[in-house]
Amino acid sequence: MENNVAFTIPAWVPEGAQRYLAHTETGQSIRDIARSAGCHASTILRQIRRVEMRRDDPLVDAALQSLAETHFSDTSEKFPAVHEDRVAAAEEEFSREALRVLRRLCESGALLAVAEEMDKAVVVRDSGDNSATRTAVVDCKLAQALALKDWIACDNPGRISRYRISSSGRTALSQLVAEAENKARSRNDFGMAEAQAPFQTASSLAQVGAAKTEGRRRMRYSAAESPLIALARRRDRDGKPFLDETLVRAGERLREDFELAQIGPQVTQNWDHFLTAGGRGSFGAGMKDGRGSSDARDRVECALSDLGPGLSDVALRCCCYLEGLELAEKRMGWSARSGKIVLRIALQRLKRHYEDQAEKNRMIG
Repeated sequence: MENNVAFTIPAWVPEGAQRYLAHTETGQSIRDIARSAGCHASTILRQIRRVEMRRDDPLVDAALQSLAETHFSDTSEKFPAVHEDRVAAAEEEFSREALRVLRRLCESGALLAVAEEMDKAVVVRDSGDNSATRTAVVDCKLAQALALKDWIACDNPGRISRYRISSSGRTALSQLVAEAENKARSRNDFGMAEAQAPFQTASSLAQVGAAKTEGRRRMRYSAAESPLIALARRRDRDGKPFLDETLVRAGERLREDFELAQIGPQVTQNWDHFLTAGGRGSFGAGMKDGRGSSDARDRVECALSDLGPGLSDVALRCCCYLEGLELAEKRMGWSARSGKIVLRIALQRLKRHYEDQAEKNRMIG
C-alpha cells in the first residue's frame, strides 16, 4: 500500500503527513511504514505524533480530512493512474499560487484570515488608523496546503482564524523565488530582468544596449514587501507619507488584476503586446483561451492604456513586476531619484482611473 500512497497523494504533501495518513487510514503498522521508508520506527512514531498534535489547527485538520476522503476512501483506489504531465502541471500551479500568497504574507502587518465554512480566505494588511487592506484572495484548499506544510501558523484558532507566515514559510518563499527566477532564466538568455524588455517606450529603446550588458545579473527586490509599501513609509518635508494609502491601494489593485490575469495552465502570460515601441496593442484574439481571467486582463489593459506611455511603464514595472525604483530608473533612462515622482504621478492617475470606472458602473441602468 505504501507504493500506492506515494503515487496517488500529491507531491506537495509533507512526508510526515503521508506516513500519518498511511497509518491512520490504511491501518499500516508503524514498523511496516518504517521498514518501507528505511528508517527507525521511533522516527515514524514522532512524525505521526507531531501531525496528530497539529490537528487542533482547523486548516491542518481540514487538509488531512480532505486527503483522506480523496485518496483513501473506498472509491479512491478506482481512480485511473494520473499522467505525469498532469502531476507536473499541478505542482507548477501549486508553486505559483503558493509564491503569490507567501509574498503577500511577507508584507509588513499581513495575515491570512479564514472563516469557518467559507470556500475562500483573504490576505489583509494593516494599513494603520485601525484599517486593513485586502491584498489577495486565497482558495481554502491552498490555505490548507500551506498550513499542512507548516508555511503558515495560527496562534489562536477560532471562528475566524488568523494565520501568519512562519519561519519555514519564509525559507520556502526564498526557494520558490529562486525556482521562478531559474525557470525564467532558462526561457531567456538574458535572465528574468531582460524577460521584461518588451515593456519599453520609444524614448527608452536607446537604453536597451546598456540593459543587455547588465541583464545577466539577477533582478533583486525584497520578497517581504512591494516597492509601493517601502515608498509609503517614507515621509515628505511635512512629515506626511510620500504615498498615502489610497495611492497604495490603487497600485495593489493593479497588481492583483495582473496576478489574476496570469492564472491558468501557462506559467507566464505573454505581455509583449502591451508596451512596445510600435504602439500599444492587446492580447490578440487567439490568446484568451485558457490563459487566466479575461476580465482581469481587460482591466489591466484598460488601466495601462489610460496611463499612457511612461506612466504605464513605471506602474507595470514597480506595481506588477515589483521592480525597484533604481532599476526602473536605469531601464527607463531617467535621472536618479526621479522615479518616485513619476511613480506617484502614475498612481494618482491610476487612482483617478479606478474612480472613473466606479462612477461609470454606478451610472449603468
